[in-house]
Amino acid sequence: MIEIEDIADVDPKRARILDGAMKVFLAYGFARTTMDDIARAADMSRPALYLLFKNKTDIFRAIAMMLLSRSLKQAKTALAGNGAFSERMTRAIDEALISMTRTVHASPHGAELLDMKSSLADLIGGWRSRFAEHVAAAIESEAGRNGVDLTAKGLSAKLLADMLLDGLEGMKMRISDPDEQRRAAAALIRVIDLALQKS
Repeated sequence: MIEIEDIADVDPKRARILDGAMKVFLAYGFARTTMDDIARAADMSRPALYLLFKNKTDIFRAIAMMLLSRSLKQAKTALAGNGAFSERMTRAIDEALISMTRTVHASPHGAELLDMKSSLADLIGGWRSRFAEHVAAAIESEAGRNGVDLTAKGLSAKLLADMLLDGLEGMKMRISDPDEQRRAAAALIRVIDLALQKS
């Protein structure tokens, strides 16, 4: 499994390239963007760019890795924060999932960029596993706090986390409006929250 890189490990030059490339991809789409465009956006020469990245696909993957890493950190922070379980879970999903794709959806080339998801399957798979672990840990903790035996209900924290993430994935395919996504996510979270209450 590919490990999502730590944002803190991104050196300033690399960060400048990723930031510039993201702006160019959003403005022109992936197909029309050239290494020259990215070099100009990063304020560096094309040969200097090639010292760090072999091609624009390599850069695109690095951007995805950075965004996915950031979303995991945001989710972990939100889940560990204060407030009721449903509030923390809603915040985690909003910050780690819905808000992350908002900028891409707003771009005239958003559909093209999102269609490239299949080229990031290994990164997204690693991200999903880590996100599911954080969600399952929060569910397990909440069940313990409420004195709920999930096994007695024929459930587990992992099963509920997977159910939530599968539901969110289906929701994203059906609903593109972020506000509608938030409402649908809130309904899924309410279902999980009900399972974490004593009968």
